[in-house]
Amino acid sequence: MKFKRAITAAAVATLGLSGAAFAQEKVLRLLTWADYAPAAVVEQFEKESGYKVELTLSNNEEMISKLRATGGAGFDLAQPSQDRIAGPQKEFGIYKPLDLSKLKSELFIPSMLDATKGNTTVDGKIYGLPHIWGTDGLVVNTKLAQMADYTDLCKADYKGKVAYRLKRPTLLAFAFASGKNPFALYNDPKAYGALMDEVGKTLTACKPNVKFYWDNKDQLLNGMRTGEIVGAMMWDTGGWKLNNEKTEIQFVAPKAGAMGWIDTFAIPAKGKNDAAAYAWINFNMRPEIAAKVAGSAGNFTASKGADQLMEAKLKAQFAASFPEAALKNIKWYPAVPAGIEEIEGRVLDRIKAAN
Repeated sequence: MKFKRAITAAAVATLGLSGAAFAQEKVLRLLTWADYAPAAVVEQFEKESGYKVELTLSNNEEMISKLRATGGAGFDLAQPSQDRIAGPQKEFGIYKPLDLSKLKSELFIPSMLDATKGNTTVDGKIYGLPHIWGTDGLVVNTKLAQMADYTDLCKADYKGKVAYRLKRPTLLAFAFASGKNPFALYNDPKAYGALMDEVGKTLTACKPNVKFYWDNKDQLLNGMRTGEIVGAMMWDTGGWKLNNEKTEIQFVAPKAGAMGWIDTFAIPAKGKNDAAAYAWINFNMRPEIAAKVAGSAGNFTASKGADQLMEAKLKAQFAASFPEAALKNIKWYPAVPAGIEEIEGRVLDRIKAAN
């Protein structure tokens, strides 16, 4: 131990670094979602790389808020969803362009890597790489209800027995279920506002069916377990988790298409340790590591070959929920232009306030 300390001190002196600066070099400050950095994976990374991982758990809105407040300082790596990068980058400049030469690109599923690059490009520079992906769709207790599309949540038979979030994914899902493509109207605020107003009327009329607007996953899972909720718009892995407990509860890819999201790796504009960030990205995309993270999150990953290492039950559930046609019909979230969320926010407020 003394010998190791002597070498470290010598290295610090040689590089002209203070002890504090040297310690900083060996830390990765990670801003991520719950379950994306399981303890065993962090421990293995720290052992292999020599970096210490400091975790801050967050969500899309908080990530943008934290990075905006500091101009992109305070973290070395963040994990926003792919549709939440281009807009905030144009508006606030909170990320730095990625250096693809530092990536092991062969570890990624090519189609997912290309799609994410395209959706996170600003002024010809790439700001995001794919990591974990999943979908929102319908979770149905098939003994108590039959549902094939989002609007089935509003059928008179299910009064007081459904749940969904009062958030933008619900607006978009119901827009697709009405036969419209909201993403195609992103660059036409007037037309987009008119479509959201239509959806708002549908969801206001649907209020008698809503037992609660969920914002807590335990509340939702328990509602489905007890039969208090017979159908909900929720995420795929929540449905598969419930299916493990009760086979009659199933995740259904809606006729209008499941809503697909990809959470990314993005480097904050004033991150201090890019080397640690790239080390974490490359480590996480190794199939055996990606499978562990995917198992923790309960989702699939953009790591090439990791799906072959996933638990057999989850693979079977995925195949049952997503036959080829449903997989092709996933509606992937594109980048959100400035101003779109303000339109949605006004509609959501009106729905909430309606009697």
